[in-house]
Parts: sequence; C-alpha cells; structure tokens
Amino acid sequence: MTIYWKVFAWAGLAALAGVLLWLLSPMLLPFVFAMVLAYFLDPIVRKLVSRGMPRVWAALLVAFVSFGTLIAIVGTLVPLAVSQASELIETLPGSLEEAQSQVEEVLPDELSEPVQDAEIEPEGVVDWLRDSFASQAGMLAQGVSGVISFVLFWVVMPVVTIYLLIDFPKLIRSVDNLLPRPSAPTLRKLAKDIDTTLSGYIRGQSLVCVILMGYYSVALTLVGLPFALIVGIVTGAVSFIPYIGMFIGTSLGMGAAIWQFWDEPIWIAAVGAIYAVGLFVESEIMVPRLVGSAVNLHPVWMIFAVMAFGTLFGFVGAIIAVPMAAVTGVVVRFLVDRYYRSSLYTGTDETRLLEK
Repeated sequence: MTIYWKVFAWAGLAALAGVLLWLLSPMLLPFVFAMVLAYFLDPIVRKLVSRGMPRVWAALLVAFVSFGTLIAIVGTLVPLAVSQASELIETLPGSLEEAQSQVEEVLPDELSEPVQDAEIEPEGVVDWLRDSFASQAGMLAQGVSGVISFVLFWVVMPVVTIYLLIDFPKLIRSVDNLLPRPSAPTLRKLAKDIDTTLSGYIRGQSLVCVILMGYYSVALTLVGLPFALIVGIVTGAVSFIPYIGMFIGTSLGMGAAIWQFWDEPIWIAAVGAIYAVGLFVESEIMVPRLVGSAVNLHPVWMIFAVMAFGTLFGFVGAIIAVPMAAVTGVVVRFLVDRYYRSSLYTGTDETRLLEK
C-alpha cells in the first residue's frame, strides 16, 4: 500500500468516525460524561493499584467517593439555586416597573413618551413564563423521551464510568493490539502526545472552573448581588468556553449589578472589580499554571471549533469542542511534520507517514 492510499485510508476512518458521532449525538451525552470522568479519575485509580489495591476495588472506591461528593454538592447547591430562581420570579414584576421608571427619568421627554405609552404588564410576563415552564416540565415528566433521557444520564452514566475505570488498561491493550505493527511505535507516540494534551486541558480546566465558581459565588455574595450563587456558578461553569464563556459570565454579572445597584455606582464598580480580578487571575495565573499551553491553538480556531461542534452536535459538541480541537491540532502538526520530511515536499526518497 503506497503512502497515498494510507493517507486516504486514515482520512476515510476519520470521516466515518465523524459521521457516526453526528448520527449518534442525541444519545451520546451520558457516554461522553462517563468517558471524561473515567479519563479524569483513572490516575487516582492507578495510584491505588500501585499501592496494592485490586483494580476493581480501587475503581469502585474512587467512583463511590466521586459520585457521593457530586451528589452532596448538588444536594446542597440545587435548593439554594431553586430558592434564588423563585425569588427572581417573584421580584421580576417590580424590577420591570422600576426599570421603566428609571428609563423615564434618564431619557429626554421626547424619548420617554414611547416608554410611557408602552403597556408593560410584568405580571403577564411572569404568568407566561410560569405557564410555559409548567407546560414544558409536564411534557418532559410525562413524555417517554424525558424518562429515557433521565434513565440514560443518571443510571447509564455512573455504570459506564465504573466499567471504564475497571477495564481501562484492557481497553488500552485492545486498541494497541489493533495497531498495524510497522506503524505501532509512531502511533503510540502520537497517542502519548494526545494524552498529554487532553490530560493537561481536562484536568487543568476542570480545576479552573471549580475555583472560579467558588470565587465568583462568594465574592458576589459578599457585595450583596442578588442571585449571586446562580451567577457565580454559571460564570465559572462557562469559563471552559474560550472567550465566549468570559463574555457570557461577565455580561451576566454586570447585568445583574446594574439591575440591582442602578443608583449606587460604587457597588456596580465593586462587581466590575470582582470580574476584573477574576479574569486577570484566570488568564495570567490559573490557566498558565494549571492548563498551560496544552491546547496550543489560535484563539480564532478555538472559537470556530466551539461554534462548529455546537452546531453539528448540540450540547455534546460544545462540551467536546476544545478537546477535539486540541486532538486535531496534535494530529495536524504531526502530519505537517511528516509532510516536510516526505518525498512530496523534498523531492527525495519517499518517507512513510506512519513509520519511522
């Protein structure tokens, strides 16, 4: 098989994988989360195994502690988030009326007349939101698809995670046995580079998100921002999306600050300072130290990857966009390096793409 046929073969396999991912994307969410968790937790399992604990018991222990911690966090935060969301719904009518009066005071008479003439019915808006939410919630609770989605995620995901943690070494050996022997050393090196990139990004970025969620929630609560817990959690959670997440989080926090502290600029400035400090620490300290240059892609390509994968695969695509872009970057750099040493580029003796 010539070098060109090899290139076409690998390109065909990549295209087939992309098509399968697109076709199966509606049901992939629990499996994606399970693979990410297993990949994230496998080093801990390996450390326990190296100290003499059987792999099965190590995997079960790590999974039990991890899911127990997750359940405890969710059980603590969800009631607080629900109470703040209920408070938001209750205060929305008065806030809309107050915003209208503030606009009327600030705008000139010629511009404020349309605002005065406009018929704003906050109670109607809230009633519509409640009815819409109740309708959608009822359909989700009664529909078969909602039940299936619940079962898939909250039952299948933990089970798949445990199986992956137990069988991780076997899966690696199985994949290694499938590699073509002449190309195996090069493919192993490529896989090691991909593992370094993914581990640096996933573990580092996850820690960054957790730290930011705690920082924003506590800091915004201290300045008295309403719904600080929800704003802080969302701001930290979306920080994994390059640049877009920063824009979403900052807009959410500053919007809430302007809404709450309309006539107290000092507190708006305090919220702005919190976000300025958070963005500085994230970009200049945490990301360089915890994530480093693992992804090593231009910001434009990062944004494009998030939008492209999100459009093609929905929420699952947005989650895996940056890691997949990082993996693609590793493969592309490898192929470019091989291209520079190939006969196609140098005009000398043929150099095989996947062999030393």
